[in-house]
Amino acid sequence: MNEAMKGDRIAKVLARAGLCSRREAERWIEARRVAVNGKTLDSPAVTVTEADVVTVDGQPLPETEEPRMWRYHKPAGLLTTHNDPEGRPTIFQKLPADLPRVISVGRLDLNSEGLLLLTNDGGLARRLELPTTGWLRRYRVRVNGRIDEAKLAQLAQGITVDGIRYGAIQATLDVQKGANAWLTLSLSEGKNREVRRVLEHLGYPVGRLIRTAYGPFQLGKLERGQVEEVRPKVLREQLGLKADKSKRHS
Repeated sequence: MNEAMKGDRIAKVLARAGLCSRREAERWIEARRVAVNGKTLDSPAVTVTEADVVTVDGQPLPETEEPRMWRYHKPAGLLTTHNDPEGRPTIFQKLPADLPRVISVGRLDLNSEGLLLLTNDGGLARRLELPTTGWLRRYRVRVNGRIDEAKLAQLAQGITVDGIRYGAIQATLDVQKGANAWLTLSLSEGKNREVRRVLEHLGYPVGRLIRTAYGPFQLGKLERGQVEEVRPKVLREQLGLKADKSKRHS
């Protein structure tokens, strides 16, 4: 059996089509919005192939596009989510109107800022979020407190905070200015609020957190709120993609 006929789980297919994340896809299925070959699904435990007709709200999936990626300088004060029950502003409300439907690669919390990667390919987003990809996330962090560099060095061995184990973090002191300091941190896991929780555990409350790099992609001189597409050639080289990427589910 060839790769095309092996198929993929339905949530993965919807994510690859750039419609939603896998988690969102599962919620759509629970809400009975997704059908395969005219049959409405009530479980995400379904595998489909290119021979199957998948619809969402009665509409076929959009034509598959080549993977694209954008660098976005997220400002503080915006959530990285498509919908917030509390009605708070999100990055997707602030993106240019001519941008296609995109998904973020990981997240930055409400008060964090800096580089956020956006893509039209949900499968690609998931792949780049995994620690196994090996991509380092780099941050510049302003904290309150006099820094004990020995404490920072211990983070390279990993640390457990409130029962959660965090992997190795490379942390260096850039500058100490009175009661505040700027640090640079590099890590590959990127668990929820990892940087803030680890530094606060060490006694250094975070005042500002800026992501400056995600893998090979840099924030550089991208202005706050600005979006810039990664050139297709660069994207292919960095991700090991082929120019004629094989056709996916449509």
